[in-house]
Order: sequence, then structure tokens, then C-alpha cells
Amino acid sequence: MRADQERIMARALAHEEAANPHWTRRADSAALAAIPGADGLPILGSTLEVLRDPAAFSRRMYGAHGPVYRVKSFGFDTVALAGADANELVLFDRDKLFSSEQGWGPILNLLFPRGLMLLDFEKHRVDRRALQAAFKPEPMRAYAEVLRDGARDRIAGWAGRDIRFYPEIKQLTLELAATAFLGIPFGPDAQKVNQAFVDMVQASVGVVRRPLPFTQMGRGVKGRAFLVDYFGPMVEQRRADGSGEDMFSQFCRAQREDGSLLTAAEIVDHMNFLMMAAHDTITSSVTSMAWYLAQHSDWQERLRAESLSAAPAGEGLAYDDLGKLEETEMFFKEALRMIAPVPSIPRRALRDFSFGGYDIPAGTAVSVSPSFTHMMAEYWPDPERFDPTRFTPDQVKARHRFAWVPFGGGAHMCLGLHFAYMQMKIIVHHMLTRMRLEIEPGYAPEWQAWPIPKPKDGLRLRMAPLDR
Repeated sequence: MRADQERIMARALAHEEAANPHWTRRADSAALAAIPGADGLPILGSTLEVLRDPAAFSRRMYGAHGPVYRVKSFGFDTVALAGADANELVLFDRDKLFSSEQGWGPILNLLFPRGLMLLDFEKHRVDRRALQAAFKPEPMRAYAEVLRDGARDRIAGWAGRDIRFYPEIKQLTLELAATAFLGIPFGPDAQKVNQAFVDMVQASVGVVRRPLPFTQMGRGVKGRAFLVDYFGPMVEQRRADGSGEDMFSQFCRAQREDGSLLTAAEIVDHMNFLMMAAHDTITSSVTSMAWYLAQHSDWQERLRAESLSAAPAGEGLAYDDLGKLEETEMFFKEALRMIAPVPSIPRRALRDFSFGGYDIPAGTAVSVSPSFTHMMAEYWPDPERFDPTRFTPDQVKARHRFAWVPFGGGAHMCLGLHFAYMQMKIIVHHMLTRMRLEIEPGYAPEWQAWPIPKPKDGLRLRMAPLDR
């Protein structure tokens, strides 16, 4: 059995090296033998346990081994580094020790190649700087109008209904993405785009890593091919038009520092990745927020009063009013602490380094876990308790700056961070100024952790009208 396993891993390694000859060769398992950990099942290692409940797995491993431990998943060894200092080392990466491309690549290369998160160092800096033009104040004002008008009528239709919140908010964010991101009317095309993204995201955690027929990876690669064919021909059209305010049009006109435009293939890759990141993570994050709003009626009333002080019900928030919703932002941050939208962040070490008393060789797959760090008592007293006041300015200032990392950190901090806050505030304003979010006594949904957290039953909420 061990010999068979070694042959399978050797073939997988040879395939990876042939496909990506510039990558640092993976560290040999023997070089990591001094690092404590668990090998788990043959070939799969601890993959299934990690996918089932990453936070519980991290707690068990941290309790047994401390802040540095070895995990075998998808057949290869990964060294997990736990805690805020580890987050700072890996995410801030002041010495350029870690590759994001080689960390995410084995998971996403067939699905989101050359997306912003899969670029390193100077290439990443240059493309990120070009894409930032789409997130400047004037484009953001235009997006805010689209989001405000698009969210108003659909959310109004929730009042008085029992709904499954996750599919409802996913449909809403898809409609908003179709207009704000793509500049296309919602319809059959947008539904096909959404299905392609669903297939690609699910494929990212598929156990079978080759695009074989009838596998998650096969469906994901097919979804990517559809999006390349769909977006590619639009690039020159959007450039020729020159007036579109949607994000895709902004990307088509974006220039690098030397004045050059991104190629059509680069634009499609960046658009695919950012659509996935924005659409799926905001769906997950707003669902988490709705779950905690429904549990904490006192905070729901506070945020409702804050929203109404910024804008009346039905009118929506102006872009300049978004900064007034300070407690809403605190509540959102605490929801992201409790349910991190990205449970784990991978990298690959480009050079030897040391951490926590261990020497870790070049080529080691390394991961840090926001979902675990967000529950460490040394940073968060009584961490299982939901408390938005953890994010008052004084509390934030007193805490390690890498103790809360739902959007990553350092050079790869989420480019759409402010867009996410804006979309959340607009959606929450329309909800809370028209309805009360309620749950049945004793109700507690089970959450699926990967690839992006969501309630398995969709989150059953009663959207009670405020005049009830």
C-alpha cells in the first residue's frame, strides 16, 4: 500500500513540475519529519477531516502540537502555522518568502489561472495597480447607485415571507453583479455565468484534481471554458465603447504604469477571479451577518436605528452616507470573525525559514487559518461569544493587527474590500428598515465550511414586516 501511494504521489508531483517548471520543487516528506503532525488516511491524508470541519481540526492539532504542525491533505504535506504572528509572517511577507501563486495554484490553476491572487511580487503589484482604477471613488459611486436601485425592489419582496436566506441573497448578488460588474441585464446569460462560477468554486475542493468527465473538476474546467468564450469577445467592444461604468468595462480600459493595456486573456482571467471572489464571498458573509442579526434582536434594533438615521426606508443610502454606519460595520466584522469566509490561506515557501522553533525548508506548502486565529482566546476573550464591541477603535488598536484577517493581508489584501463593505451596508439598510429578521426557537443551522461557508439548509428566516 505504501509503495502504491508513493507511486501515485510521484506521478502527481511529476505532473505538477511539468506543468509549472518555474515553481519551487515541493519539499520532500523526509525533510519535514521533525515537524509533528498527522498523516491520516493513505493518499487522502486528513483531507476529509479538514474539509468537514477545519476549525475543529485546527483546534485538535494545535492542542496536540502547538502553533506549528504538519498535515497531509490531497496527498501532499502542508505545514500549518497558527496565530497572529504566523499570519503576519506569511501574509505581510516582508522578506518575500512565500508564493501565493504556488500556494493557491494546485487548488485553482485549472479554474482561475492568472487571477490576481495567483500572481506574485512585481507581476502582482503591476496588475493590482492597474485594476485599482476600477475601485476609485467615481467608479464606486456608480456601483453604489446600481447596488442601491437593484437591491431595493427585490428585498422589499421578502417582507412578510419565510425564506431560505442563502439562495435569496445569492440570487440578489448575482443580479447586482450582472449589472455592477458586467454591465449586462439580468437574464439567461447571467444565469449561465452564475452556474459556471458555482461549478468552478465547487471544483476547487473536489477530491479528484484532474478534469475527468463527471467529476467536480471536469464541470469546473468546463465552466471556465464557457466564461472565457463569453467574456473574451467583449473586451474590444468595451474598449471601443469607452463609456461603460461597470467593472468589466473599467478593467478593459485599465492601463499599467507604462501605459499598456491588459491583454484580453488577462482581463478575462482577472474578471473571472474577482467575480468569484466578490459574488460568492459576499453571499456567504451577508448570510453569516443575517444569522447573527436574527439571533441578536437588541443589535438588530441598534443597526435599524443607525440605518434610518442615515436614510429613510425605501430611499437607499447615498455613497457619502456609507461611512455613517459605524455600528453596522462593527457587527459585520464580528460576523466575519465568527464565520471566516476563507477558512485557510495557502502559500509555498520559496526559501528556508524558521518559525516556532522549527526549521522549515524551501518548497514547503504552508497555510495559515483565519477561522482558527479568529477563535484564539489570547486575542479574543470568550471567543465563542458574539460581541461587535470587539471592533471599537480602542479594542482594534489594542489587538494584534493580524488577529483578524478575513480579507487576507499584506500585498494580497482583498482588492474588493471596500466594495464588499459598500454592498453589505446597502443590503442591510434595505432589510432592516423594512423588516425584522426572526428565527424559530432552538433553530441552529449546520454550516458547510468549504469551499466558502454556507448553511446547509439555506438558513430559514422569517422576514416579519416592521408594522406587525
